[in-house]
Amino acid sequence: MLQNKDWHTGSNQQINFSNIKDIILEYIDRGARIYIGSDSFISQERVCFASTICLHGPSLGGRYFFFKEFEKSSQYTQLITRITEETRRSVEIADTLMSECFIDPNKIELHLDVSPFQANNDTSKFSEMLKGYVIGFGLECKLKPNAWAGQTVADKHSK
Repeated sequence: MLQNKDWHTGSNQQINFSNIKDIILEYIDRGARIYIGSDSFISQERVCFASTICLHGPSLGGRYFFFKEFEKSSQYTQLITRITEETRRSVEIADTLMSECFIDPNKIELHLDVSPFQANNDTSKFSEMLKGYVIGFGLECKLKPNAWAGQTVADKHSK
């Protein structure tokens, strides 16, 4: 399904998913890691979900790709529903990369836009559940403040 998304580079140039996969494989071959994050922004009528694939490696620098989708906000009135959907979207991207590109899950890190449990804020009460969901897929997971692919990069495109 990711090949049907309207993907863009960090400089907002359209790119197809097969080209992204080629770039990812080149980066991985040169020692890079993949960081995946999603974020959402809700307004009265719709929710914008933005998902990112960020690449970074020694001597390669970094680059990223993103897509945005809009859904009716009435489906996401509860924070838990929206945060879970963000996580599901990130897991879907990682799963596609593992199955279609044969990327080792140890090369992928998911960045969840949620606070750790001890932060005691709105999203922190869901952090252990969402972290368990990601770890259940065999993936490494980072939460705020170390979740830059979701909380910073994806956030930039969800607004």
